[in-house]
Amino acid sequence: MERNHPRKKQVQAQGEKKMRISPLTILKILLAMYLVTGALLLGLSAMLYKMQLSETVVSVGIVVIYVLSGFLGGFLIGKVMKTRRFFWGMVMGGAYFLILVLGSILFQKGINMELSRFFTTLILCTASGMIGGMVS
Repeated sequence: MERNHPRKKQVQAQGEKKMRISPLTILKILLAMYLVTGALLLGLSAMLYKMQLSETVVSVGIVVIYVLSGFLGGFLIGKVMKTRRFFWGMVMGGAYFLILVLGSILFQKGINMELSRFFTTLILCTASGMIGGMVS
C-alpha cells in the first residue's frame, strides 16, 4: 500500500493554487490605459490644431492610440498574473473596449459607428491586449 508523503501533498496543493487578481488591480491598470489614451489624444489634437491633419491621418492616429493602450494594459496585467498572460491581456483589451463602447453610448446617446468598424475596434483592442500580455 502506498503511503501518502507530506511533500507530495504540498506539491499537489501548489500545482492547484490559482492566481487571483483583485478588482482594484484591474481598475488601476484600466486607469493607466485611459491616462495614456487621454495623453495621446491630447497630443493628437495638438497636432491636428498645429498641422491641419487630414481626417484619414486622425483616424489612423486614433487606431494607433487604441492599439498602444491595449498593449499597455496587456503588458501590465501580464506582469501581475505570470500565467495565462495572453488570456488576461485579452481580458484587459476587452474591458478597455467595453468602457469605450459604454462611454460612446452615454455621451453620444447611442453607437454612431458602422458594424464593421465596431468589430474592427473590438479585435484591435483585444488583440493588442493579448500581444501585450504575451510580451510581458
